[in-house]
Amino acid sequence: MSQGFSARACFPALPSTGLLCLTLLVLATGPVIGWRPWPQNKRNVSDYTFGDSKKYEGSSEFVKLRYHMGPVLTANITVHTIWYGKWERNQKKIIREFINSISAANSRHPSVSGWWRTVHLYADQTGSNISKTVRLGKKRTTGSTPTDFCTSACGFHYFTFPSLVGYTLPYAWVGNSAKFCPGQCAYPFAVPEFIPGRKPFKSPNGDVGVDGMISVIGHEMAELATNPLANAWYAGTDPTFPVEIADLCEGIYGTGGGGSYTGQVLGAHDGASYNMNGIRRRFLVQWVWNHVVNYCTGPNALDQ
Repeated sequence: MSQGFSARACFPALPSTGLLCLTLLVLATGPVIGWRPWPQNKRNVSDYTFGDSKKYEGSSEFVKLRYHMGPVLTANITVHTIWYGKWERNQKKIIREFINSISAANSRHPSVSGWWRTVHLYADQTGSNISKTVRLGKKRTTGSTPTDFCTSACGFHYFTFPSLVGYTLPYAWVGNSAKFCPGQCAYPFAVPEFIPGRKPFKSPNGDVGVDGMISVIGHEMAELATNPLANAWYAGTDPTFPVEIADLCEGIYGTGGGGSYTGQVLGAHDGASYNMNGIRRRFLVQWVWNHVVNYCTGPNALDQ
């Protein structure tokens, strides 16, 4: 559900933190866990070194991802963005293009739309698949932040309650970590001090914080689409803290990925790292769990 901890509300905070809230509106466990370099994970320093590349990618017969009969987002998906704090124009462009690229079927392979095809495989009890159509809607600006950002969460998703606001609306919140915790939430474009000898990747769009956000946005959107009301697709027995399709693959960006190894990604002429193409830009986005083959998959997989 979240990249670290599942928070459920936004709270007043500094006006210049630079945060993004994504609201999505539908119109008409086992031993395999995701990995992110939180400070509490630094007990075994050897875990952060590169291992031999192998076909790991989260594959495990112990992962019991199940469908719990709840709804998924089968109708066209509209993303309404709420911007928290001050943002540069180009930062907004990067994020908007990623969202628009989800439905851009003509983007160069490997593509963002190819990544979303794995999400599209998930269906509800009627056999209807998650929508291939994701588009931007309205936008507005405000300012607040959840208390767990940069301590145990890079983003989260949940939904509004009709008893409080009059309707049910799935939403996701993602923070820009550039000023506060890039080593955790913008990894692998930034590396925390407690990981020795690890060089950060060069970000594909020249903005470590925002390029790091892109993968978190993808993480939350994939989970929001497959488990919008916490009663659809997830592993584990606790719906208040489910293990969802992106949680299972956090930190995996390419073939051979697992633990602190990102897997094999692509390199641009300028030395930047990425694993998928958008409409005009390149992005590095984590893979998601494919329930058909029972392991993490992405459009840049070497065996696809």
